Amino acid sequence: MQVRFCKNVVIVAQERAMLARQVFSKDDFMSQTQANLVEVRGIRFSRGDRVIFDDISLSVPRGKITAIMGPSGIGKTTLLRLIGGQIPPDRGEILFDGENVPQMTRSRLYTVRKRMSMLFQSGALFTDLNVFDNVAYPLREHTHLPPALLHTTVMMKLEAVGLRGAAKLMPSELSGGMARRAALARAIALEPDLIMFDEPFVGQDPITMGVLVKLISELNSTLGVTCIVVSHDVPEVLSIADYAYIVADKKIVAHGSAQSLRENTDPRVRQFIDGIADGPVPFRYPAGDYHHDLLGIGS
Repeated sequence: MQVRFCKNVVIVAQERAMLARQVFSKDDFMSQTQANLVEVRGIRFSRGDRVIFDDISLSVPRGKITAIMGPSGIGKTTLLRLIGGQIPPDRGEILFDGENVPQMTRSRLYTVRKRMSMLFQSGALFTDLNVFDNVAYPLREHTHLPPALLHTTVMMKLEAVGLRGAAKLMPSELSGGMARRAALARAIALEPDLIMFDEPFVGQDPITMGVLVKLISELNSTLGVTCIVVSHDVPEVLSIADYAYIVADKKIVAHGSAQSLRENTDPRVRQFIDGIADGPVPFRYPAGDYHHDLLGIGS
């Protein structure tokens, strides 16, 4: 796969420049001198009375892999939706290449989103389209490529993820790992500046997990794509992340390199990194008196 991937690098770079000229105006390309592609500043977000995030801040360096980790149910996917402008925060700023996402007009957000891509946990392939047409979909929506060039582009993306031979298969014919790879090919179709991975390793066998880890690393190192990886699979994500954040109790409780997090002594970090069953995140969901519930008193 490494050989196939590298053979396409020059062609992909040329294609990326061509697509950029076709899809974006000059105003869409902001200064490339900023160190961080994404900055989250003092975000608060709630659903009803439940506070999900309270004063969260983090930075995503341009051209790096940044991991966001934490226990299930603490809002990691919600954070990706905030960055992508799908939902607004209660307060705070979310900057993408220097622009505040919550303050963008709908048309501006639509344009900026062409520079972002999301790999959903489920893959989110269109079930009535084959693999080729799933990957071709964003190109048909956002470019005016002639059919021959569109075909070449799609086949290059599928080759990059090892699925060129599966172009005519329907999503129902794919394994879980193949569906993730097909979704990844679609995610890189427009050569985005940012790819957000929502639990890319969940439910995968060790071989498929290794393939996905390799693909994410190669995308980043070969094409310079900025990656945000949301995951609770500690060994896999720390093996490729340049920097990582751990979210718990509505806040960032730790951040740093993989090595610094492994050496962190915070009980919340240790419970998560070491997979300890009980600790700051309790084993039991809060409940009333056990004997009262057991005997049904008052029911």
